[in-house]
Amino acid sequence: MGRIIAIDYGRKRTGIAATDKLQIIANGVATVPSGELVDFLSVYVAQEEVELIVIGQPKQLNNEPSENMKYVESFVNALKSKIPQIPVEYYDERFTSVLAHQAMLAGGLKKKKRQDKALVDEISAVIILQAYLESKKYIIR
Repeated sequence: MGRIIAIDYGRKRTGIAATDKLQIIANGVATVPSGELVDFLSVYVAQEEVELIVIGQPKQLNNEPSENMKYVESFVNALKSKIPQIPVEYYDERFTSVLAHQAMLAGGLKKKKRQDKALVDEISAVIILQAYLESKKYIIR
């Protein structure tokens, strides 16, 4: 069984999370400048067995794609051409940044650390991945 990677894509930087090999726990991996993301993922999948890439799908409250969706789609197209053997799935990412800030508060992080946007992106990727895993847990195969 391979890992599942989750991506919280942003125009400047992107948070990345991955499961353990048993696909039970989601952990933060890194925050990478978005321009370097495809290369980072190419190296990562060469070193680790990856079964699936889940990417946060930016939506507005009315369920319409947000303005950032065009950048996400462009990235996904580049990713699929560079790493075609790994499937990519979208997962709703609404409120992940808010949840990341709440998790940081609940974890007792100091204000300076909570303002670290790279950390927020990485935690958002973990939240996307954990939500994805939970959604699959209840599907009968």
